[in-house]
Amino acid sequence: MRIAMITETFLPGTDGIVTRLCATLRHLEQTEHEILLIAPEGGITAYASATVVGMPTFRFFLYPDKNFALPRMRIGKVLREFQPDLVHVVNPAFLGLAGIYYAWRYQFPLIASYHTNVPAYARHYRLDFLEPALWWFFRTLHNRAEVNLCTSRATLADLEAHGFRNLALWERGVDVQLYRSAKRTTAMRERLLGAPDTGQKLLLYVGRVAPEKNIQNVRPCLDALPEAHFAIVGDGPHRAELEQVFAGTKTVFTGFLHGEELAEAYAAADGFIFPSTTETLGLVLFEAMATGIPVMAADSAPTREVLENGQAGFIFDPTDPLSMVETMKQMLYNQEKRKRVQERAREIADTLDWAGPTQQLIAEYERVYARRTARAGARIVGESR
Repeated sequence: MRIAMITETFLPGTDGIVTRLCATLRHLEQTEHEILLIAPEGGITAYASATVVGMPTFRFFLYPDKNFALPRMRIGKVLREFQPDLVHVVNPAFLGLAGIYYAWRYQFPLIASYHTNVPAYARHYRLDFLEPALWWFFRTLHNRAEVNLCTSRATLADLEAHGFRNLALWERGVDVQLYRSAKRTTAMRERLLGAPDTGQKLLLYVGRVAPEKNIQNVRPCLDALPEAHFAIVGDGPHRAELEQVFAGTKTVFTGFLHGEELAEAYAAADGFIFPSTTETLGLVLFEAMATGIPVMAADSAPTREVLENGQAGFIFDPTDPLSMVETMKQMLYNQEKRKRVQERAREIADTLDWAGPTQQLIAEYERVYARRTARAGARIVGESR
């Protein structure tokens, strides 16, 4: 098949969407499918077997650290020349508008996937009044697709409640080999501790440094556990403010880490903290689980799904600072429960890789293409009578 993907974010950017997309493209390279990827311009013209076409970028006020691209007539030209069997719009918002429009105009089968709970983000930017309009906007875009893929069952249920149609689950994945084989090194521990390693407790956060991630909620825990060190791996628009929030604590900001270096950062920690309640899945949870460190996460439907309601991690009430402190103590010092959740987390992670989700995606592509082909054939037969 000839598959055109249109994404709002790609390399050199870093987020869960880019992680999933890169893993998918690497596995698609092992197939005979021909892939065209249209993305915000980032100096990349190819990835795995995909041809990458970049579009001029701009900055969006809610994500000032990211490059986005506006819909352009050139996208129609590129799609018309490529003549895809199917168009997959990843997280449509800006660039994806063109993908949806031109798929309709040229009658290409359309799949969309939902990765970011932008309507929920509005609350964290004090734009609550926009939430209903954002749900309407994304519902309108996605309901033009023949299939809308969701990255968790919790997200699927949420979208269904908001009137999204044609929903299906796109299974989770993680680079098991990379994270399972990561070594705990003194060099990485001391880098994250910001001090010589004398057996201190090291807590880790990995991800975008932004208001909707609720990273500031970790500060009371560090006050209650002054022996704990905290490493924030990532970057974003909230970093300067958080540096003030965590002033006086044993907190280190590293910026982004990638590949083996990121895997080593997970392995160096004594526990992983996930304070966000706005994720559609949280791939970093699986990365931490695959590495073997225990996870504590804010209670939300996707978190409960990933951590099996506390069987594979520690879950705290994000509205109660005391709950977070007590959960952190359990994660660090309750050896019996710590061992139990680590074992279950690794059992889960060991069953995951990106091959399965990619095969599932291909099956969705083939079903949508086959349905469209069958309808076209039936129409031709009907017109000939």
